[in-house]
Amino acid sequence: MKKIAILGLTGSIGRSAADVILSHRQEFQVVLASSHNNYQELFRLSHELAIPNLLLTNTELKSRITDTPENIRLYWGDSELSQLLAELNPDIVLNAISGSAGLYSSMVTLSLGIDLALANKESLVMAGHLINRELQRSAARLIPVDSEHSAVLQAIGSTPLSQVRKIILTASGGPFLQLPPEEFSSITVERTMQHPTWSMGPKITVDSATMLNKALEVIEAHWLFHKDYTDIQAVVHPQSIIHSLVEFCDGSLLAQLGFPNMKLPILYALSYPDHLISDLSSTNILDLPWLSFLPLDEERYPLYYLAVAASAAGGLMPTIMNAANEAAVTLFLERKISFPAIHRIVADTLNSQNNFPDPDLETILAANLETYSRIINDN
Repeated sequence: MKKIAILGLTGSIGRSAADVILSHRQEFQVVLASSHNNYQELFRLSHELAIPNLLLTNTELKSRITDTPENIRLYWGDSELSQLLAELNPDIVLNAISGSAGLYSSMVTLSLGIDLALANKESLVMAGHLINRELQRSAARLIPVDSEHSAVLQAIGSTPLSQVRKIILTASGGPFLQLPPEEFSSITVERTMQHPTWSMGPKITVDSATMLNKALEVIEAHWLFHKDYTDIQAVVHPQSIIHSLVEFCDGSLLAQLGFPNMKLPILYALSYPDHLISDLSSTNILDLPWLSFLPLDEERYPLYYLAVAASAAGGLMPTIMNAANEAAVTLFLERKISFPAIHRIVADTLNSQNNFPDPDLETILAANLETYSRIINDN
């Protein structure tokens, strides 16, 4: 039985992981779970999953929590995470923390030599070079959880990466695939939340509408599979049935298909390299819709192209881009800026910054906080 730690249990990916584990109790045991704010949901899920150790990263909640569930040890703050993981020694850590806050947990996990199932894009976006260095020093494995990267991993199999010519990631196109760009200024938060194929948290749903999310996945693929940005392509696939394709050096293409369901890539990440018998997902090919593909229109999705260019520049630019986007999305969700202003804020922030090559973790975290705070305070 695999011992698992789930960081970010109360978010969208964490709750899906809980469903996966409840369906495979004989395979997995959760020994640690964390949340930032949602302690009530954390306590509820800990009861369902019989989790003995819980971590709340928001230490300001200490004074509000008076009744801790029985047979539970409750810990506080990121500072206790490293010691906890070392003591519990899980077989794998699922990092389902949203946003830049997940980077620290990824670095701690790998530094301890523990396998990391990564659902936190920002870890590789902000610090892919540091993650890869840690992997070279560690016996740990990095296993992607995103459906697109899980599909690539499965398609490549044991084929050497040198024989992979191109990685093709698919995108639904979001809720505004057919909306004329001149009408983007009228987009509301409510319309943005109406994603056509996936059910996700607010931040990632906005990122899917701007296609920033797909840019982050291109960056992830660059670090995960060691391919140049020119060898990674994103295309619009409105049906979200094909999650990714891999083109090999002989011209053959392999694709992974399935109806949109995050439980399947979560299960594969936790059981990797095995495929467990499961009823969580099934795909009848006779039920599939017609499959179509479109290029990513730069006028419709300018943030995608801006973000990929910033990441190709390397250094601190990916961190600045990501922090500016996180701040802009926060402002949009709070109805303080328009939908097109998200791109404008990210572009203006990148244009005003000088790059810093090969930043260390402290520099990355400081730049991330400074950029985010400045944009929030200025708007």
